[in-house]
Amino acid sequence: MSVVDTAAAYAFCREVAKREAKNFYYAFRVLPQAKSDAMCAVYAFMRKADDLADDESLSIEARRSAMAAWTDTWRRSRTEDSEDLVFVALKDAQQRFGISDTLLEQLVAGTTMDLEDTLPGVAEVSLTAAMEQGERVENFQVYETFEGLYRYCYLVASVVGLVCIRIFGYTDPRAEKLAEYTGIAFQLTNILRDVMEDAERGRVYLPLDDMASANVTLEDLTVAAKSGASKSPALSPAILKLLDTEINRAQEYYKASDELIPLLDADSRAAMRVLATIYHELLDRIAKDPSAVFRTRVSVPTSRKLFILARGVVSSFIARGRA
Repeated sequence: MSVVDTAAAYAFCREVAKREAKNFYYAFRVLPQAKSDAMCAVYAFMRKADDLADDESLSIEARRSAMAAWTDTWRRSRTEDSEDLVFVALKDAQQRFGISDTLLEQLVAGTTMDLEDTLPGVAEVSLTAAMEQGERVENFQVYETFEGLYRYCYLVASVVGLVCIRIFGYTDPRAEKLAEYTGIAFQLTNILRDVMEDAERGRVYLPLDDMASANVTLEDLTVAAKSGASKSPALSPAILKLLDTEINRAQEYYKASDELIPLLDADSRAAMRVLATIYHELLDRIAKDPSAVFRTRVSVPTSRKLFILARGVVSSFIARGRA
């Protein structure tokens, strides 16, 4: 591909990231151009995979077929010229920053996990719900233990972190485990934020063993999720205890981000700090009122994100001036 074609590919990926990335795009803005471009390429690749996997207008089988076809096309693009702008930009980013095919394959594997009929560590549970028209059986996929959930979080979030630090730059091997833990923290935050929405889709990421420890049943959780849709969730002390358990676990994993940031290249630390700050503040907002996740989609206000971004921009300029 020509330089112009590569530039156009990156421009396309940046538009995707600007439109869809939300929290991530704030971090992209404070990186040097080449690193920012690479992050946009990786994000656009992730976004397409997510969109294919989550397209509920298609059956699960149709989504599997679409994902398989797209993945095959991407694999061919690694050794052949491609007309797909995302694949062109991603290939260039891989070459510039040493991002392995293995990491990206793991990223795709994480995206397709929810399309599998069965997953290790996931229980299939059926509940009978009373309806005006009679009874209805509802099926749920529920993680049995945190160990099983950790594997899911690793594939859908920690792998992203491991890709990102290749772009950010680091020399200390400790950065890899810290990036893994930071990804776990981010995904646990997402799980808490989306607990009501996920339950409505038949997915529960709060582990069964944690529920048992808090004396919460799956039925308790689904009833709370349905109550939340009417803006009046009936949260028992047991459910609040369960949420507190997951919040505290995520808080522990966020400690890794504080240790990770100093190990990154100086021109990338501000970006990681912006991202970690926004996600951590999201968790803190959930911690202040855990019941809110059963009423609405908790978020960090745009004005606050812009403040965090502005602080990151200043920090980034200072770091580059010292380089």
